[in-house]
Amino acid sequence: MPAGDAGPLPESVDVAIIGTGVTGLSAARALAKRGVRVAALEAETLGFGASSRNGGMVLTGMKLPVPTLISRYGGEAVRRMYAASIASIDCVEQIVREEKIDCNFSRCGHLEVACKQAHFDTYAESEALVRREFGHNLRVVPKSDLRTEIGSDIYYGGLVDEVSAGLNPARYVAGLAAAATRAGAMLFDHTRVESVQHESLNGSQKFHLCTAKGTLVAKEVLLASGAYTSNATPRLRKKIIPIGSYIIATEVLSDDVAREVSPKNRMIFDSKHFLYYYRLTPDNRMLFGGRAAFFPETENTVRQSAEILRRGMISVYPQLHDTKVEFVWGGTLDFAFDVMPHTGRFDGMYYSVGYAGHGVAIGTYLGTKLAGIICGEPNDIPYESISFPNPPIGLRSGHTWALPLAGAYYRFLDWVS
Repeated sequence: MPAGDAGPLPESVDVAIIGTGVTGLSAARALAKRGVRVAALEAETLGFGASSRNGGMVLTGMKLPVPTLISRYGGEAVRRMYAASIASIDCVEQIVREEKIDCNFSRCGHLEVACKQAHFDTYAESEALVRREFGHNLRVVPKSDLRTEIGSDIYYGGLVDEVSAGLNPARYVAGLAAAATRAGAMLFDHTRVESVQHESLNGSQKFHLCTAKGTLVAKEVLLASGAYTSNATPRLRKKIIPIGSYIIATEVLSDDVAREVSPKNRMIFDSKHFLYYYRLTPDNRMLFGGRAAFFPETENTVRQSAEILRRGMISVYPQLHDTKVEFVWGGTLDFAFDVMPHTGRFDGMYYSVGYAGHGVAIGTYLGTKLAGIICGEPNDIPYESISFPNPPIGLRSGHTWALPLAGAYYRFLDWVS
């Protein structure tokens, strides 16, 4: 990743952004292009964590099934949410094109595969509902035709969305950082924010951010730290459940094997809560990820996850039994208890969190949107008005002792669903 070498920390800026993942960098780029003096502060290296260490899936839709969403929020609200999810793909594509980011962006579509017959039985209803309510086309693939989409026989059918895309996430985040810098944003790595103090006087406000490199005063603050949100902003931190997501990548496959395992080069994920997701890389490696361990990423959890994921890959693709795994990595995802994205303001600061593994697309979109709102544009973000529940105390960020219980709970849901 590029270094955040913006020089000494300025005394003051218009907007300070905490975090330089896709949300923080897309917001920094959009603000700087509007002439706003903006500094993005990163505790580690630019793009650290799941923003650059993910599967590179740029997906439409949301984590929860559409019927569940409609029953919870109503049809009109979900129409706006679904439209935002589609617009988020366009947002990523537009930035990649405008900034000439070399990240292998491709509109290859995604394939959801059903792990149980009961899961597949819901696909026809979902397809009809999405077409009728949102004007968006999906395609149901019965088990008899599934070999045209995936070289595996363990699933009960699939659901295809041709609009989704894939990219190289590390290259994309590096490109976002370069674009933000070109626009005039100041990016600072290894600048951990230790505290934020809010001061309001005569109707105006400012924030004092104490960092590892000194103190910065800002008129506005955007919290874009996701799963890595710290005690500097405790009110937001307690809302987030940090969950590790891990990935392996094999040696390069032959062209014949690559065409067999993924004939149309889709972004593929299964229908479980404790899911697997996988795809081919541009150089024909099988990239295979999942929630192998619920703890945030460490050297130990990454190492332990490699063998778990390898066994999962072979269960999907027995033909890869003798294929070597050459790389393994992980990042930590930010889940909200309701498994929804959330934006708004806490203590006068803007925030955007809760992407639950869909952050490449929606994080880019919401970072760009929040930049506009900070500059006075209308707020049409559909997640702004939904409730933001607190998770049980053991699942909050910083209380990782209970995360294995969350893993057991999701495995139980997969068993009974």
